[in-house]
Amino acid sequence: MNVGDLLLIPFPFTDLSGIKTRPVVVLGTVKDDIIVAFISSETANPLPSDILLIADNENGLKRDSLLKVHKLATLHKKLALGLLGSLNLTTQSQIKNALSELLNLQNNKE
Repeated sequence: MNVGDLLLIPFPFTDLSGIKTRPVVVLGTVKDDIIVAFISSETANPLPSDILLIADNENGLKRDSLLKVHKLATLHKKLALGLLGSLNLTTQSQIKNALSELLNLQNNKE
């Protein structure tokens, strides 16, 4: 599993009341764990940190979707049910910028 891969994985609800199998993008790996962000096919009312992913053969999505940069989880690699595809370097760069802004990691020039 590599950064930018889209996987199908059981993803926990934010209130931990359950899980739903959905696509995620790999943001990083640490030993047997992967850090992932949630992807939703619901594209109405995007947040500023959401990134529109256009479905294509490279990413393996069935429909246009939103990458929810603020919906993160660290999960065991064994939970991955399959590889859907991968994101291009331009989209990976957008994710890095969105994460940096979301987590307020920009260099402040004062």
